[in-house]
Amino acid sequence: MNFLSQSWLISRRHALRALGTCISLPMLECMVPLRAAEPASSPRRSAFIYLANGVHSLNYQVTTPGNDYQLSRSLTPLEKHRQAITPISGLHHPGGLGHHHNCIKIWLTGGRLGPTDRNTISVDQKMAEITAQHTRYSSMEIAINQESLAWTADGTGLPSLRRCSEIFASLFAEPKGGVAAQRRALRRKASVLDDNLAEVRRLEQKMGTADKGRMEQYLTSVREAEIRTRRADAWLDTPLPDVSDADRKRTNRDIANTMAGDYFRTVYDLMVLAFQTDVTRVATFSMGGEGQAIAIPEIGITESRHQLSHHGGDQGYMEKLTNYDTFAIEQFSYFLTRLAETKDVNDKPLLDSTMSLFGSGMSYGHSHGNANLPLVLAGGSALGLRHGSHLDFNQGHFDGYQLDQPGEHYRLCSRPANPDAHMSNLLLMMAQRMGVEIDQFGDSNSVIEV
Repeated sequence: MNFLSQSWLISRRHALRALGTCISLPMLECMVPLRAAEPASSPRRSAFIYLANGVHSLNYQVTTPGNDYQLSRSLTPLEKHRQAITPISGLHHPGGLGHHHNCIKIWLTGGRLGPTDRNTISVDQKMAEITAQHTRYSSMEIAINQESLAWTADGTGLPSLRRCSEIFASLFAEPKGGVAAQRRALRRKASVLDDNLAEVRRLEQKMGTADKGRMEQYLTSVREAEIRTRRADAWLDTPLPDVSDADRKRTNRDIANTMAGDYFRTVYDLMVLAFQTDVTRVATFSMGGEGQAIAIPEIGITESRHQLSHHGGDQGYMEKLTNYDTFAIEQFSYFLTRLAETKDVNDKPLLDSTMSLFGSGMSYGHSHGNANLPLVLAGGSALGLRHGSHLDFNQGHFDGYQLDQPGEHYRLCSRPANPDAHMSNLLLMMAQRMGVEIDQFGDSNSVIEV
């Protein structure tokens, strides 16, 4: 059988036109010509997730290098993904040392920002230069505080989306204007899936068994995302309770509309859908900036993350900061789980074709220490990444972790033990794995191998 005789082949563009709205579809075998799909190859994807103000390093730090490392208390939620993650220690951005307000700005650029300097292009946008020709959107920028991680080549920060409904609309809403706009006005209260279900079922008649299963999983994911989007947006408009220290333990944590976790997981679900539908192949998500990271009332944290990071040795604040770190890692673990259970066009997990970097541009928030950055690289086995070990660039450059002596350890977070261990070396490697043909990025001085 050759391409011209494949009467069952469905054009992706034709399938989209057949639907009443521009609902994106997952990549299906029946949309790929045989000659182009033996075997079907998955698109390369990358996601970047930012946690503000560093971490409570004493409870976060992994102390053993190599394959036999023990996950720290804060990283415990990633145990089930152990073979798909690489904790990384000892990296820093030389241009960020001593300038804590720039941590989020240069996390993905490796730039050097002084009073008169402009930022440089972020690695996600360098990747987007390669992937944009294949997708509806070159990249997706999400940020709770609307401070994007993405920067253009001329040092301009890209605008970001905050509300899940906006993100959802960017994936599934039909374009504005003409008859389409009138149809949307008539159907604005209807579900995207309800509008298109009949056409989807007709398309299913031309699909093979594998595609039908993939489509069913996809439709379920969209339906769940619709429901959770409504709940998550309600949470964003819910003010935090103003309660005394004595009353904080009695804060009601069960009201769905105040669940920060609902918001985080919904964002991750939408990122998975964006990758699954090939709307974009590059995404960034900032969980807040250094001065604006949100509270987590559902686990008893009504203080901002910035406030907790300046704990001054207060044991209560330090414990809450650890709980916040663990909570954020739990949400990231959820993202990896969703990527692992969602099938790509070649019936392999999306996690295989998706690199994801979680971390912060600061290590120890109390003193604004921004060396020894907390980083976890995950996924991307189809891009050549090999996980299962702790990659520690402090080794051979210091006398070992001294977590029982906080002062000694915090100095490691303020001054790099290994001055040559630049975070840009990691960003360069990720760019190359995405197909970007460069041998230098930011202030890189080598290429990290994972």
